Amino acid sequence: MASRPERPPLWLRLAARVLRPWIEISREPVVPPFQVDRPVCYVLENYGLTNLLILDRACREAGLPSPLASLPGNPLGRKRSYFALSRRNGSATISAAKNKRHSDGLSRLIMAHRLYPEQDIQLVPVSIFVGRAPNRQSGWFSVLFSENWALVGRFRRFVSVLLNGRDTHVRFSPSYRVRDMLAEDIPHDRLVRKAQRLLRAHLRKVRAAVIGPDLSTRRLLVDRVLDAEPVRKAIAEQARRDKSSYVDAWKKAHECAWEIAADYSHPLVRSLSFALTGIWNRIYDGVNVHHMESLKETAPGHEVVYVPCHRSHMDYLLLSYLLYTKGMVPPHIAAGVNLNLPLIGPILRRGGAFFLRRSFKANALYSAVFSEYVAQLVGNGYALEYFIEGGRSRTGRLLAPKGGMIAMTVKAFLRAPQRPVVFQPVYIGYERLIEGKSYLDELSGQPKQKETIWALLKAAFGVLRENYGKVTVNFGEPVYLNDSLLRHAPAWREDRDAADGKLPWLSGVVDELAQNIHVNINRAADVNPVNLLALALLSTPKHAMDENDLIAQIELSKRILEAEPYGPRVTVTALDARAVIAYGERMGVVCRTSHPLGDVLAMTGETAVLQSYFKNNILHLFSAAAWISLCFQNNRRLSRSGLVRLGLNVYPFMKSELFLPWSDAEFAEALNRTIDLFVREGFLSVAKDDDETLHRAPGQTDEVFHLRAIAHSLQQAFERYFITITTLVKNGSGALSASQLESLCHLTAQRLSLLYAPAAPEFFDKSLFRGFIGNLREQKLLWLNEAGKLEFDQRLNEWEQDARLVLNRELRHTIQKISPDAVPAKPDAAGSGL
Repeated sequence: MASRPERPPLWLRLAARVLRPWIEISREPVVPPFQVDRPVCYVLENYGLTNLLILDRACREAGLPSPLASLPGNPLGRKRSYFALSRRNGSATISAAKNKRHSDGLSRLIMAHRLYPEQDIQLVPVSIFVGRAPNRQSGWFSVLFSENWALVGRFRRFVSVLLNGRDTHVRFSPSYRVRDMLAEDIPHDRLVRKAQRLLRAHLRKVRAAVIGPDLSTRRLLVDRVLDAEPVRKAIAEQARRDKSSYVDAWKKAHECAWEIAADYSHPLVRSLSFALTGIWNRIYDGVNVHHMESLKETAPGHEVVYVPCHRSHMDYLLLSYLLYTKGMVPPHIAAGVNLNLPLIGPILRRGGAFFLRRSFKANALYSAVFSEYVAQLVGNGYALEYFIEGGRSRTGRLLAPKGGMIAMTVKAFLRAPQRPVVFQPVYIGYERLIEGKSYLDELSGQPKQKETIWALLKAAFGVLRENYGKVTVNFGEPVYLNDSLLRHAPAWREDRDAADGKLPWLSGVVDELAQNIHVNINRAADVNPVNLLALALLSTPKHAMDENDLIAQIELSKRILEAEPYGPRVTVTALDARAVIAYGERMGVVCRTSHPLGDVLAMTGETAVLQSYFKNNILHLFSAAAWISLCFQNNRRLSRSGLVRLGLNVYPFMKSELFLPWSDAEFAEALNRTIDLFVREGFLSVAKDDDETLHRAPGQTDEVFHLRAIAHSLQQAFERYFITITTLVKNGSGALSASQLESLCHLTAQRLSLLYAPAAPEFFDKSLFRGFIGNLREQKLLWLNEAGKLEFDQRLNEWEQDARLVLNRELRHTIQKISPDAVPAKPDAAGSGL
């Protein structure tokens, strides 16, 4: 039984009273991760009066045993229940600490358990950070005294408490039982050293997760890169190619490394956090963060690579800011060299950005330097962030992943597998995009505007005058590198010496990681009011609905999401349908037209086109429901088995385009569950004596109206598929190359949009046609002949016949009519540039 805490000495009580006004403690976790009914001995990283007083106050506020209480039998000999692993109180004690091989307190505690085995004391590591989280009342001077890895003396700690004490963070870790340590029968001194290494390693992991690794300067990191064996070989090869001296080639490598390397500055990051707090409060109504606690549990001991979706330049600023303010280390971010602008570039570099060129395959020296730089970051435990889409999505969909950065990360780990690598997918959802207008211009055919300092400053002033609603950041399920390695190469540890790109299984690992990252980003999607409004209103020809119909459609969408959960980390707005509409009106997303027979709500003009972006954010969540609805647009009845068969035929293409998470069998189960939901909702029915045949209501009933609205989200994708198949079949096997087919499909879709109902700009996006053609080749429905032309067999004609069940006759006829039946020698320049 633990002894009752003695009254602290008068001087200690006075010191605590003096310190109290200057300290405000945040504590993690809220529930202690150890048993409070057993004797507790706290383990600190270093001694210090302020550390003791902060720990005592945190324990009292949490209702935990005080470190000023004696342990049973007083094994520490100090009537206290804490000890520190090292002394870091200034230069006068540093040499003594270095000579000291272990903690006296730990040694005494272990010896007491050897002598009195009935004791059962648990060691609880505690991390204390003064000045970790930014505070709006703090000044820049406070940054200089915020928490870092440097050894600090009494004066610096005193100033740090005065300036930053209200930002004190105390983290309690799970306990280690001394009795368990004694289970290993080794000599006492060796056991003490081993236990101390274990405790110190744990505390350093927590510190690295909170404030980042012990950072070296940019110059030292560049020197290590240039001294690495792969870079020295690349320098020698460059000198041979240029017929120059090694020194000249080394200077080129140094220029590359200096152009690439970040120059992380904690004071600048802290100062930026102050500025960004004001910016977020001005342009956003709030930032919602979900599932960060699971990240905090995963991060310690791992090399964390953040892989967010990329929808805005705000993405990396927002993510770094959130991680910093929530007690996580900001990552080093891979940024395009186009952002290395005067004034902006140095700020980003000191905020942790390192720059890469858009393409460097033809530059072997730059490639070697950049790969080695990434390897140094991974090997030294720096958190990383990069966007595997390669650029910002202009359509709201995830772009096809590019595996270059993932491959570099994997190779870096294989070379020195010190910490297991975990990829952390991040979904970032906006209600209004800062770049929305420029995205629309680019999709309409206008060239992308080059970033300049003046353009960015002008845009910044415009941004600060607008309101962009709420932002949601959801952390998805992590993707572990080790899991992929074990699936593709169980003997990877023996093969890692060949980690120079010649591993036959490397591409499979990279492809799987990229696919799983995108799938888990989608499985952490957020459904906000703007998403729901866009999904409903853009399904009608005039982008307008009667208010009651819109309410019913939004409620239906929410019921589908609730009844058929896409993933455990998907979040959905808590607003009901009426509140969603009111919110959309406040945001200027929808406009209301009053009418005696009922108000009409609509998205008009350019707003409607821009909202297709937000509809696309959540298309994947409704893929099963949309497919079933699409099949019943032009069919009164279908068999359940036929419906599932058709779905499985098209699923590989849907899965690739929307990064869906299911296997074929799982998708079939999702279809069957959604069919059952539609039957319960009254959209479909089955006969009592025939539960295999599904029927929909006739004519223009409300049920048919809602089915058509759901189907619209997938219809344009299926129309693109039909355009591609029709163009192939019309021209014949062996007539077109992949690039010719892509161009013809693009022109056909573009013309279809001009002649008939306007479509969203991504309808004729070449990259989507390119992806579908690639999927047809992967499914062996297409293949290249010796002349580089695409060939196919009867299966493609059968696929076209299945499409007749889904698309109506008029639309099929229109597509077949306007699809070119001959390859033009030179596509019209004006048309091809759109």
